[in-house]
Amino acid sequence: MNQTIPPTPKIISVGNRQISRIISGQATADGAGVRLRRYIGSAELDHIDPFLLLDFFESDNPDDYIAGFPSHPHRGFETVTYLLAGKVRHEDSAGHGGIIESGGIQWMTAGRGIIHSEMPEQEQGRLAGFQLWVNLPATDKMCPPAYHEYPATQIPTDIRDDGTTLRVITGATSNQTVGPVRGVATDPIYLDVTLPAESTLTEPMPESHTIFLFVIDGELKLRDDENMPVCLSAKQLGTLSDGTAVCVRAGDTRYGPFVMNTPHEIEQAITDYNAGRF
Repeated sequence: MNQTIPPTPKIISVGNRQISRIISGQATADGAGVRLRRYIGSAELDHIDPFLLLDFFESDNPDDYIAGFPSHPHRGFETVTYLLAGKVRHEDSAGHGGIIESGGIQWMTAGRGIIHSEMPEQEQGRLAGFQLWVNLPATDKMCPPAYHEYPATQIPTDIRDDGTTLRVITGATSNQTVGPVRGVATDPIYLDVTLPAESTLTEPMPESHTIFLFVIDGELKLRDDENMPVCLSAKQLGTLSDGTAVCVRAGDTRYGPFVMNTPHEIEQAITDYNAGRF
């Protein structure tokens, strides 16, 4: 007699990566005095191969960013600047130059050596974004410098049936939407994802890749290494365990009304509310 045994329900499928560590970042300053928060390359997280540094900067006070990053040298790694708001002018010793605006990406391979500067192209208003440093393999440390810059209009978008939006900077999604930055030695995948409240996204990821998530706004629901629920809140970074896919669920974040004096104070109120400081 054959007996059919129903499958055991699972909250997440086998192979999904889980949260292994949550990093809240450290406030610091860099360049000529730009105030920022450092997540990778900090006392909390020295590095996560091949990522050497991740900084997040956000302010509507020009004193926090106006001095910028004057000319300085790099060798042996790549610098990636992704802007959420504002304008930054880039110039380097290889003759490259341009202005990165909201939604734009600059991916620079320092290789054997380059001198570059990154200076705000604005004297007021909100400036926000990320700088990521990606190590180069030993065989590529002394490669010729290279440069990619793409405005927001050239970043392709993968839109799912539930309204989930994936802006693809480099790599490819499961729908084969491919980002414009190509030919990078570490074969990275860089996605800017917007999830509707309570929606779920599952994306396959190469097992060999190191994966981390950063929450810009809202809240993400995942599982930890013991398969217990865990939330990743706004302005937190989560490193993920090994696996073949990333599965995340958006929280049902609600806030307001808040009546404050500046956009920064409104954003701080949202952050405080999401972090349970009310």
